[in-house]
Amino acid sequence: MKIIPAIDLKDGCCVRLFKGDFAQQTHYSAEPLVVARQFHDYGFRYLHVVDLDGAQSGQQINRDCVKQLVAESGLSVQLGGGIRDLETVNAWLQAGVQRLVIGSLAVTESATVLAWMKEFGADRFVLALDCRCDDNGVPWLATHGWVRQSDVTLWDCIARYEDAGLRHVLCTDVSRDGAMSGPSVDLYREIRERFPAIELQASGGVRNISDLKDLRSLGAAGAITGRALLDGCITAQEIASFQQNV
Repeated sequence: MKIIPAIDLKDGCCVRLFKGDFAQQTHYSAEPLVVARQFHDYGFRYLHVVDLDGAQSGQQINRDCVKQLVAESGLSVQLGGGIRDLETVNAWLQAGVQRLVIGSLAVTESATVLAWMKEFGADRFVLALDCRCDDNGVPWLATHGWVRQSDVTLWDCIARYEDAGLRHVLCTDVSRDGAMSGPSVDLYREIRERFPAIELQASGGVRNISDLKDLRSLGAAGAITGRALLDGCITAQEIASFQQNV
């Protein structure tokens, strides 16, 4: 399982949100490239970048920062936030972004996303599916920065893309993101059972190396972690040991 460190960009700075709430931001003093290079020094090979300004406005105001991360961090970058049209998809892939992370659009405009997957290849896209589980444990997808609750379940959305060769799904339990409350192990286990061919990236709630071991044991292909790394809850020594015992 790959550990994929995360950087959220806001006005060119590195931040983390609490449960996706823009009003609850933690700002980190280090420049994004400095943070990314530290991740590289830890032995990571991948980086998950979210352009929060792009997600809010659709404008790529962090374009130069992202391009610098792609060119100079030494990490393979997957990027999400504000990717809403073919021109933007093409521009980022040409700029060297390895994969594009598509969120709300994957739920609300599946025909558009399916067309992109056909044109550029399904492997170049990660569907970021954010959900809240109801009292019966059914995961309903949230969209538009988690503000809107859709009438689409996680299961129906993944199934919609299976015939197109979908490979990568990044699933976030909204209640866990940035909250350091532990990952949604039961939810991720059910995803693996229902869709064994999907390479699952688990996101939200990772607190420590033990959580990462739990995710690895259930068969997740990757684990996104931001705050636990930025706040030093997972050490370089723990990371090295974890990656040696794949």
